[in-house]
Amino acid sequence: MSCLSEVVMKKIIYADNAATTALDIDAFETMKPYLLNEYGNASQLYSFAKPAKRALANAREVIADCIGAQPEEIFFTSGGTESDNWAIKGAMQHNYDNVVITDKIEHHAILNSCAKVKHMGCQVDYLSVDSKGIVKPSVLHKLITNKTKLVSVMLVNNEIGTIEPVEELAKISHEYKGLFHTDAVQALGHIPVNVNNLHVDMLSASAHKFNGPKGVGFLYIRKGVKINSIIDGGAQESGMRAGTENVAGVVGMAEALRKNCAQMSETENRLKKLKDCFINVLDDGGIDYIQNGSDNCVPGLVSISIKNVSGEMLMHRLDLMGICISTGSACDSVNTQVSHVIKEIALPTEYAKGTIRISFGKNNKEDDAREIANAIISILKK
Repeated sequence: MSCLSEVVMKKIIYADNAATTALDIDAFETMKPYLLNEYGNASQLYSFAKPAKRALANAREVIADCIGAQPEEIFFTSGGTESDNWAIKGAMQHNYDNVVITDKIEHHAILNSCAKVKHMGCQVDYLSVDSKGIVKPSVLHKLITNKTKLVSVMLVNNEIGTIEPVEELAKISHEYKGLFHTDAVQALGHIPVNVNNLHVDMLSASAHKFNGPKGVGFLYIRKGVKINSIIDGGAQESGMRAGTENVAGVVGMAEALRKNCAQMSETENRLKKLKDCFINVLDDGGIDYIQNGSDNCVPGLVSISIKNVSGEMLMHRLDLMGICISTGSACDSVNTQVSHVIKEIALPTEYAKGTIRISFGKNNKEDDAREIANAIISILKK
């Protein structure tokens, strides 16, 4: 048997849904017409372009409805990274004498965007987090001033799953006349998100995190908020984001989000059972570990740090057994050092390097949770 045949025949348990999710079949079906037949450019004036134009408008309405926004407040992008870059750089362009505040456990799309505007002259201040990865409102109160133009804090941390108190933080920012942005990439489609309840001015999202296609996302910009465009070209997206729209991707994103929101309560209950099953089996195996993050956590994501173990070794051993997990953030998977998130929550050294992330999705079953936990126990006992 060839090596290729062995790979094809191997059973795969995929438990890295925080990195990316499987494309929903209904989302795929909605995309097909705009990949094959209705391929007109939505910016053109002839009749062949009208189906694409209507599809974008309908998708904008669906997405807006899912987050409590208005359709004209939704701007399509290539994904969460672009949306985060746009929020930070767009808000701070020509405001280089002002301050942006973020926290120390943000995704690198935020941290590196902040570093860029700092290089251009902006002041960047960083909020510390507690041992659960929570940004406490009292910490923001001490740091914010009338010179603060923007505060950006993620809704759910992508490595440890902690849900941040965004509503309280946004209110504080507004008290000082500052804008508030949240990276909701790890939250949308998994927990209820309403931009009005959260009081956010901008919100980033990425389709592939909620069973939509890769390479498409959006930035919500509250009506009346003025930020600059960072991509120059044509007049697409109301002149705010140039470039021919990814119509098929946008349509798939809208359907995936609609479906995930409709099934959210049912999915949350299933994912809670999977997480509990995994933890119970691990506990029965006598493993010495710390569970990271807050009790108020996104469904299905488990971050654990095992004493005196290499998380990278464990990931590779599990991979050989056909099990896909992460050592933390997928964006850091080539870096064997302890991630910035794990450093900031100040785990003891003997646990920190043994950090792995298991993130269950709606396609996982309880057998998957048991098998992953038993595989970890088996590897460690050997």
